[in-house]
Amino acid sequence: MTVLTVSTLGAPAEPLETVLAWLAHASVSAIELRLSAGQIIHPGMTRSEAADVKRRLDEAGVSVTGLASYIRVASDANDEMVLGALSSALALAKELGAPIVRVFPGAPTHPGPYDQRPELLESIDEVDSRASRRLTAVAHLSEDLGVHAALETHDSHPRGEDVARILAQVEGPVGAVWDLMHPWRVGEPLELTWRVLSPWILNGGGSVQVKDADLSASSTPLLIGDGTLPVDEFADLLIASDFDGAVCLEWEKAWYPNVSTLDVALASACRWFTRKWPQP
Repeated sequence: MTVLTVSTLGAPAEPLETVLAWLAHASVSAIELRLSAGQIIHPGMTRSEAADVKRRLDEAGVSVTGLASYIRVASDANDEMVLGALSSALALAKELGAPIVRVFPGAPTHPGPYDQRPELLESIDEVDSRASRRLTAVAHLSEDLGVHAALETHDSHPRGEDVARILAQVEGPVGAVWDLMHPWRVGEPLELTWRVLSPWILNGGGSVQVKDADLSASSTPLLIGDGTLPVDEFADLLIASDFDGAVCLEWEKAWYPNVSTLDVALASACRWFTRKWPQP
């Protein structure tokens, strides 16, 4: 069953009880938890703190569809740092009942225009190999925990084709997160993004993210349907492909503090979602 979920990226300064109240008002029963310092969940939290968050979510009838980490698996940081952070995030996801941990590519790039693929500072083969090697390194842990990393179309690897190159080299469980904006802003057609990433999204492998903005003029978030992103075509493609996973509203208030609060954005996402996926 396709479900609407929402990232706490949209509520950077709000306590869990406020977010849960917004979810209840919108009749949304799923959440993606942003894994970051000072947030509802953070890398240094104890098992008892995680258990308390899980208890409160269970009492509210809210499931966790994923953890949104900022781990960059293609970065030029040392392996020990990246693998340590990834292992800890996977273990925390297990405590919270989340099936996936979102990770970024994050390879070093030259500055460039927002509507063009970034130029890597290293060779594609070197970068992709580093990312796939790290994802493979946690495969046994992923299997033991029943939780895996899911690589998002983002930063150094904005297209589905870019992410799929890495995932094809990974030995073990791994998924993909399709952020609607990033492949589209650099010119990759929706159909191509889905074709190359769907093997790592379907059957619980990953998720998709919906957002809107007035591209190419501005990347400032707009309510779903108020911008230029092909949100309806995106939904139609997922429906035609029998997608039955999580559609996550990624409202980027953490990066754009002057935009509306998450409850307002969630209302617009609910209207779009129920129009495309009518609820019984």
